Amino acid sequence: MSFSLPYGSHRFTKVVVNDEPAEGGAYHDYSIMEEGEFPKYSHLVIHHILFQKGPVKEVGVNGIFMEDLLNICRHRLECFQAGPYACRENALALTKIQEALHWLDHRTADRQARNVEGTSGK
Repeated sequence: MSFSLPYGSHRFTKVVVNDEPAEGGAYHDYSIMEEGEFPKYSHLVIHHILFQKGPVKEVGVNGIFMEDLLNICRHRLECFQAGPYACRENALALTKIQEALHWLDHRTADRQARNVEGTSGK
């Protein structure tokens, strides 16, 4: 199954989901494809993203984590803010990414305290 997400894409790209949701309800396999006004190639996959599928303690590391992508975006925005492209909108986006990372860290700390991190335990 493959479908495009109705949000989150840039006007020159689209995000495509390539798999079915797993046990927890989340998808794990995404492609970012060229699309839009100036396509160089039809349906060119620019990048393929595989998220961790299954608990690390049960299946090992087999993909990236949401925190990985958020940290990449945080770093890029910090670089823009330190250079000639600093603006209010970047600062606000950076704040929200930092907030998202905070809450994901909070979730991890809670799972560690309950000794269920890296497992399918709730």
